Amino acid sequence: MPRTIWSGAISFGLVTVPINVVGATEDHSIRFHQYHLADQGRIRYRKICELEDREVSQDEIGKGYELTKTQVIPITDEDLSNLPLPTARAIEIDAFVPLGSIDPLKIAEGYYLQPSSQVAAKPYKLLVQALGRSAKVAVAKYAWSGRERLGLLRVRDDVLVLHAMRWPDEIRDPTELLPPPTEVTEDEIKGALALMDTMTTESLEGPEFQDRYTEAIAQIIEAKREEKPLPEAPAPEAPAQVLDLMAALNASVEKAKATRGEGAGPAEVHELPKPKKAAAKKQPAKKAAAKKTTAKRMSGRRPRSA
Repeated sequence: MPRTIWSGAISFGLVTVPINVVGATEDHSIRFHQYHLADQGRIRYRKICELEDREVSQDEIGKGYELTKTQVIPITDEDLSNLPLPTARAIEIDAFVPLGSIDPLKIAEGYYLQPSSQVAAKPYKLLVQALGRSAKVAVAKYAWSGRERLGLLRVRDDVLVLHAMRWPDEIRDPTELLPPPTEVTEDEIKGALALMDTMTTESLEGPEFQDRYTEAIAQIIEAKREEKPLPEAPAPEAPAQVLDLMAALNASVEKAKATRGEGAGPAEVHELPKPKKAAAKKQPAKKAAAKKTTAKRMSGRRPRSA
């Protein structure tokens, strides 16, 4: 059972839903400690007071805001828990908007919201069903970890999910990254659409959506543990220079079909939708059945970083 990260309530008009917040994701990355190469001694970081030149324990450490080089304003956990801010103890819903109106760039990590008691079950279910029926998401404010944040509330499998969101001024302007002016032909656009059709899938599952980096690290650790030769790295493919964009698109379509087990052939170039006419709905390409592969799991406990 995931541990509770934060406890509070969702404020929905005059309706209050007491909730617990738990993590919605897991990190399966392999982590490393730092060691002294000469004798394999563990390298650790110690907290040293600059004025006394000695290591201090955790109960001697507090937070503070550096007003000047010689003046620090101490801030306690009690100060932070009693902020003059309504969102310090509640997730306040401010508005409801269509999900498509929110730039995905603003959406960050996600958390599950769990009703904290039997009394909270009914208002919790009310909000779940109302959000599901409206096909909208809620935009809220909350204060965690020393700052107020925007949040997005949605429903996933009858459970409320809170996504942290970035404030508008945290999104950089991409204008300076635009490429120089160039022209793209209609045939090139049709070729790109044909490639997208060939690469369309119904779900992000299968061997192509597995973490191959972590599996490769596990293979190296296992080989060293058993004192076996390390697995050989595949030769990197030299990046091809695209001289003929249409030829590259057609070759990519055939390669994608071959990868999925479909017959290779000329690219199926679709006509672009004409103005003021409804475009025909494209059927996603069927995903070829892929043989499931099981990666060799590392035995024992995974190394953790300091």
